Amino acid sequence: MGQTQQEGALEPLKSTLQRLGGVNLLPFAVAVIAFVLIGAPSSWVTLTVAGLAMGMMLFLMASGLSLIFGLMDVLNFGHSAFISFGAFVAASVLAWLGGWLGADSLVLNALAVFCAFAAAILFGLAGGWFFEVVIIKPVYRDHLRQILITMGALIVAEQMILALWGGSPMTVPRPAFLTGSILLGDVAIEVYRIFAFLLGLAVYLALYWLLNRSRLGLLIRAGVEDREMVEALGFRIDRLFVGVFMLGSALAALGGAMWAGYETLITPALGGQMMIVVFIVVIIGGLGSVEGTLLGAIMVGLVANYVGFLAPKLALASNMLLMMAILMWRPNGLRPAVT
Repeated sequence: MGQTQQEGALEPLKSTLQRLGGVNLLPFAVAVIAFVLIGAPSSWVTLTVAGLAMGMMLFLMASGLSLIFGLMDVLNFGHSAFISFGAFVAASVLAWLGGWLGADSLVLNALAVFCAFAAAILFGLAGGWFFEVVIIKPVYRDHLRQILITMGALIVAEQMILALWGGSPMTVPRPAFLTGSILLGDVAIEVYRIFAFLLGLAVYLALYWLLNRSRLGLLIRAGVEDREMVEALGFRIDRLFVGVFMLGSALAALGGAMWAGYETLITPALGGQMMIVVFIVVIIGGLGSVEGTLLGAIMVGLVANYVGFLAPKLALASNMLLMMAILMWRPNGLRPAVT
C-alpha cells in the first residue's frame, strides 16, 4: 500500500520530466554540471562545441550500425571496416585534388570536399551491397555465425588497407575554408567542428524523415515486424534490407571521412579503434533508434571532452563508465526503438 502511494506521488514528477524532454535533457544536465566544475566559461564553451562536433561524427558512424543491428537483427562487427575505408578513400581523393584544396577559390575547395565525401559514400554503398549479399545473407538469424564471419571480414578488410595504402600513418589535408577558428570574445571555435556539427544534424534530419515520414521507412519497419505479410502484399523485403545495409555502410564511410579530416592523421587501425566507441554509442542510445543513437553519441562526445579536461587519467575509461551508468539506470538504452 505504501509503495503504491509512493509511486502515485512520483507520477507528477515523471510526467513533468516527460513534458520537459525526459532523457533528452541529459546532455543539458551534463553540460550544466561541467560548467560548474570547469569554472572558466571560455574553456567550457570550447569543450562543449568540441563535444558536440565529436558526437555528430560518432553519430554518422553509429547510425548505420544502429539501423542494421536494430532493424535487421544483424550483429555486424565488420561495420568499422567501412569507417576505415571511408577515411582512406576520402584522404586519397583529397590528396589527388591537392591543387583544388590550396586554391583561393571557395568553389574549388568545396568541390574537393564534395568529391572526397562522394567517393567515400559510393564506396560504402558498393561495399555494403557486396557485404550483405555475399557475407551476411547466408547467416541471417544466426548471431554466433554473424559474429564470427563479420570479425573475419574485418580482419580481411584491415589487411586490404595495409596492402593498398601501407602501414604508415597518412596525412589528411583540409581545404582552406575549413581551417582556422572563429573568435567569439575569448572563445576560439574551430571551423571544422562547426561544419561537422551541421553535417551531422543534416544527416539526422534526413534519416528521421526517411524512417518516420516516408513510405519507404514505413515499409522497412513493417517488414521488420511482419515480413511474411509485407511480402504477401507484393513488396520485395530482401531488396529493402539490402538498401538498409547499403545506407548503413555509406553512413559509416561518411563518418570515417569526417573523422579523417578531424584527426588529420589516420592509420589502418582506425576502424578497430572506433569499433568499441561505436558499439558503446549504439548500446547507450538503444537499438534501432536514430534518436537514441544521436542522444548516445552526443553524451559520449560531451563526457569524453569534459572528463579529458577535468580528469585526464579517466579519459580512456569515460566511455565505459558512462555506458555502465546508463545501463544500470535504463537497461534497454536511453531511447530504444522498442521499449
